[in-house]
Amino acid sequence: MTQTVPGYDRLTVESEKLGGRPCIRGYRFSVNQLLELFAAGMTFEEIHEDFPFLEPEDAQQGFAYAGALAQRDFYLPLPESA
Repeated sequence: MTQTVPGYDRLTVESEKLGGRPCIRGYRFSVNQLLELFAAGMTFEEIHEDFPFLEPEDAQQGFAYAGALAQRDFYLPLPESA
C-alpha cells in the first residue's frame, strides 16, 4: 500500500519498494538517490535527462524532507578515554 509522507505530497513510502525508503511519487527512485546525485555534482537538468519523470517540485520536496530530517536531534558517541 502506498502512503504519502505527511507534509510532502510528492513523497511516497511503500514497504515493498526500496525497503520502505521515501520515494518520488511512487517511482522506484528514492529521495536518497536524488540527494546523492546532487551531492555528486549533477544539476537538476542532468538528472532529469536520466530520469525524465522528475519534476522540479520533486527535487524541492526531496530537499525539504532532507532538511527536516537534519534538524532532528542526534547524538555522537563519546570517544573512549585513553
